[in-house]
Amino acid sequence: MQTYPANLDATGLRLAVVVARFNHLISARLLDGARSAFLDNGGREDDLHIAWVPGAFEIPQAARLLAISGRYDAIVTLGSVIRGGTPHFDYVCDGVTDGVREVMRETAVPVAFGVLTVNDIEQAMDRAGGCEGNKGADVTLAAIEMANLLPALAKPPSADGS
Repeated sequence: MQTYPANLDATGLRLAVVVARFNHLISARLLDGARSAFLDNGGREDDLHIAWVPGAFEIPQAARLLAISGRYDAIVTLGSVIRGGTPHFDYVCDGVTDGVREVMRETAVPVAFGVLTVNDIEQAMDRAGGCEGNKGADVTLAAIEMANLLPALAKPPSADGS
């Protein structure tokens, strides 16, 4: 039986983070969590590149360009969309979710989804370093794990099964 264990070692990985300026207070906290997770797991500051975009809707376009550049082992997307009184929330959430999914499908580069879709500011704060933890850190760990897993999956097994 072939097993691919989780590998959260960021040593030698290059990571790009696309982060939305809209709802900046939340985005900054998510970014702090992402940065800490990367550095705490062996990543180097020089291997972490940050691209700020105006809002969540613009995240997929920047993520796609970073992914196709070939410079990064994984991409992390961060931001927040807070429900309001109009359908705008649904359109933005659908657009960013569909767009990030398409980047992964088109490029095969791991893209971790850290865009909070919440009902109010309190829920966002809870997930950006509050009582629910920091989703920026969580998705960065997922990006590191996938950046290590995908090359292992693509490698043909050796005669001894490893």
